[in-house]
Parts: sequence; C-alpha cells; structure tokens
Amino acid sequence: MSNNLVITIGREYGSGGREIGKKLAEKLGVKCYDRELLERAAKESGICEELFFNHDEKPTNSFLYSLVMDTYAFGHSANIEMPLNQKVFLAQFDTIKKIAKEESCVIVGRCADYVLEDFENVINVFISAPVDYRAQNISKRRDVTVGKAKEIILKTDKKRSSYYNYYTNKRWGDTRSYNLCIDSSKLGVDGCVDLLLSYIEINQKSK
Repeated sequence: MSNNLVITIGREYGSGGREIGKKLAEKLGVKCYDRELLERAAKESGICEELFFNHDEKPTNSFLYSLVMDTYAFGHSANIEMPLNQKVFLAQFDTIKKIAKEESCVIVGRCADYVLEDFENVINVFISAPVDYRAQNISKRRDVTVGKAKEIILKTDKKRSSYYNYYTNKRWGDTRSYNLCIDSSKLGVDGCVDLLLSYIEINQKSK
C-alpha cells in the first residue's frame, strides 16, 4: 500500500473548505483535487464527463433517468445491469485510489475519507461553520441576499449529506469519521491552513 500523505477534506457549504484545501496543497507543494478529480475519472473510465458533474455530490437520480442515460454514456465494456449512479461513483472511487497511490495530495469531498479508509497515511478533516457565517460568505460570492444564501446552503448540505450517507456506511459530518474537525469561523481560511500544517507536522513526527 502506498505511503503517500493524503489529506481529505469534507466541508459544509460556505465554510471555505475548498479554499482551505487549495491553500493547504500550495503550502505542502502537492496537488489539490476537487472538480479535477471528476475530469480524470471521466477520461479514465470512458464515461461522459457531463454525467460526473451532473452526479457530483448529489443524491442518486431516478431509476428512469439512469436507464435512459445508460443507453449512450458507456462503452461496450460497461456492466449494463449496474445503475448509472453506481457506475459513476465506482469510477470516481477507482480514480481516488489511483491518485492516492501515485502521489501525496489534498482531495476535497467525494467521500474520499471512506474510499481511502484502508490506506495508512491519510488524514481526514471536516470543515464546518455556523450557518450565519456561511451565509455571509455565500451572499458575497454569489451576489444574493443572506436569506437566499441560507436556502442555498440548506439545499447543498442536504445533497452532500444524502450523497455521502448513500454511498458510505457512515454519517456525513459525524466527528468519528474524521481525525480533525475545524470551525472555520474561529480561525479564518489562513488560520485553518496553519492549524492543519501544524497537525500534519505533529502527525508525521509521531509515526
């Protein structure tokens, strides 16, 4: 099994988890895989890239939709009997494992903590923050009212939670699934990155 260092980041919408992941990767001199992971999974699996983005951290679509999309999404080697959402997840699952074996990196979302649970040198992190703090972030980012931002947050978190709970044997945001849980409203993005760097240093020294 690879001994590359992989940091997985689960995050509530608007908590800054993606930005934290990218800045952490820059500090460590490694790649950060977010939507880039979907592009690679599509390329390696031969599945239409659009389907990965349509299914990205969203609960399973209807059986009828899966049945229709199956008619053109896959090559002759695909398992026709398997539902579309399962094929997409498994292709993503395989890509995450390949990346972890190839290089040290940061992976944002996509159930990476679950996928890599048998890998030794993995640090699982969850970034959260109070909804009012996150609503302010989303309001500025998407130029919407704070009320509308809260609606978006509720829907997005529900989708991420449903997706994670559907494909894993764990609960999204459950502290027992992670090595470190951080409230980004207390430290800000840069403070979270500094905390993670310190944690990683201590963790690696203890091995």
